[in-house]
Amino acid sequence: MAIKYDRKIVTEDGQEYYGYGFGSTKVEAMCELLMNTAMVGYQEVISDPGYTDDMVLMTYPLIGNYGIAEEDFETKVPTIGGLIVREYNDSPSNFRYTKTLSEILEENDIPAIAGLDTRMLTRKIRDNGSCKVYICNADKPKEEAVEYMQTHELPTDAVARVSCKKRWYSRTFKPKYNVVVVDCGTKLSVIKELNARGCNVTVVPYNTEARIIEGMNPDGILISDGPGNPADVPVVIELIKELKGKYPMFGISLGFELICMAYGATCYKMKFGHGGGSHPVRNLINNRVDVVNQIHSYTIDPESIAGTALTVTHKNVIEGTIAGVENKEDKMFAVQFEVDNTVRPKDCENLYDTFVNMMKEVKENA
Repeated sequence: MAIKYDRKIVTEDGQEYYGYGFGSTKVEAMCELLMNTAMVGYQEVISDPGYTDDMVLMTYPLIGNYGIAEEDFETKVPTIGGLIVREYNDSPSNFRYTKTLSEILEENDIPAIAGLDTRMLTRKIRDNGSCKVYICNADKPKEEAVEYMQTHELPTDAVARVSCKKRWYSRTFKPKYNVVVVDCGTKLSVIKELNARGCNVTVVPYNTEARIIEGMNPDGILISDGPGNPADVPVVIELIKELKGKYPMFGISLGFELICMAYGATCYKMKFGHGGGSHPVRNLINNRVDVVNQIHSYTIDPESIAGTALTVTHKNVIEGTIAGVENKEDKMFAVQFEVDNTVRPKDCENLYDTFVNMMKEVKENA
């Protein structure tokens, strides 16, 4: 006998999509609907702070089949708004798994739903752009859900909530460099990549004052990835303005957007953003094309770059959006794609090595 639908998604235009709940089945939530086209890595997706408050639609049809492994988390406490999948597997086959996906979601009060026509929802996002959605019990009147979405705004304080509240350290054996990571929602894999290259890392809150970071005498500064609109965190833009040119600086995704805005560029929200998957990005310096993961909803206005001191280094091949910039004089570069080994192809240019070599050059010439 078929199981009766017990949960549903309501979009802000009043459409309903019924399915079966897993994770936290008692929580109702309003989120922004985004899609992720990756075929693997759902654990990294649900634990990526960049997806804070977002209802993520996984386009790959089978999710949950290899469970959850403790060492693969990108953050200790997942903050994703919710998850939508076509088919959920609650009996993982993987010698590394310690919990099921549903158990982790339930522990963190994150609602999820399976059994929907994810292809239809994907086309809706593609054609109409990202939108508000409400996840609730199947018997809730859709009028109540729509009214709630019409009278409530999505939160704008995501970075403040996911950033660390106090500095913390990640040390490595025989360190060569000291790096300060400004935590706008950094992933743990970024810290591991720096440690693996001989960097002691100090992770500081997003609103740390420039004078405090200067007092740490860093060899380099990394502006991390994170969630939301870069315009919501002007304090980081001001921080970059104060520190640029003083230390080698590397920005990733949200960090890329914040660095560009600190140099005078403007940012706008894309129709439905880049939701992971495989995006070809051309390095304009060596003309090489790498297939990378791009996960962001905002991008830089290309016309606004012309009036800044930035040089464009990377572009998305399909859309022509800017994916990388640099300022050689300030020893700064930033990219709008994922650069950690957990999500990028192994043959992608290694930008962590570029960052380390930049710090090495500065130390040798000091």
